[in-house]
Amino acid sequence: MFDTLPIWAIYGLTVLFTLASIELGYWLGKRWQRSAPGEKEGGVGALAGATLGLLAFLLAFTVSIALNRYDTRRQLVVSEANAIGTTYLRAGYLDEPHRQEVQDLLRAYANLRVAAVGLSDLTEVAAKSEEIHTALWTHAETLARAQPESEMIGLFIVSLNDLIDLHTIRATAVTTQLPSSLLVLLYVVTFLAMVLVGMQSSFGSRQNVLALVLLALVFAAVMLLVVDLNRSQEGVLNVSQQAMIDLQRQLQPPTP
Repeated sequence: MFDTLPIWAIYGLTVLFTLASIELGYWLGKRWQRSAPGEKEGGVGALAGATLGLLAFLLAFTVSIALNRYDTRRQLVVSEANAIGTTYLRAGYLDEPHRQEVQDLLRAYANLRVAAVGLSDLTEVAAKSEEIHTALWTHAETLARAQPESEMIGLFIVSLNDLIDLHTIRATAVTTQLPSSLLVLLYVVTFLAMVLVGMQSSFGSRQNVLALVLLALVFAAVMLLVVDLNRSQEGVLNVSQQAMIDLQRQLQPPTP
């Protein structure tokens, strides 16, 4: 559900889930009072406060993890752009026809990485990226055999190796998400906390509907933030690709 539903649907369902939990707690509280006339609130308020505190801790912990992963993906974009740019510059020292062919491959590679932004299925992009890696490495092997003592070819191979490694690291970072069990735990704790909130409100003369709706809206907004950060290719808080876009512009051949 967390991966397939639209962001707005998750927000709406979370609001409804929270309000339904509160209403269930209110109904349970009223039924309890009818079955035990004169029953006081007792420790329900303390339990509700403690459970809400636990929920706040879990939310802060989850948001922290999601933000760290978001920052990692952002840094990897910059690192990959730098690796492609460095390899492209070092390719300028290669002999023809390797120089032109390698630079054309790197230009196509940068275009491919920019075009991948926003795609939900990256299988085709990964396959094409690996094809370009193979073609680039074939050039590197040919040059290394022809000029085994060349320092510039050695530097080119080092930068090319970094480029290939960053592809694997970035692909892993894009596909790695928060464990579903953690998100399920958040909703379980939310359910229990909101049931206790509803039970506590049942001891009053009437429910403060506005306050309870605001509570549901705020919680749903935080959960929306977690889900949005967890989606690397969709949502509002997407990782900026400006470094790769700038590189793509820089690698374009000069117009005659």
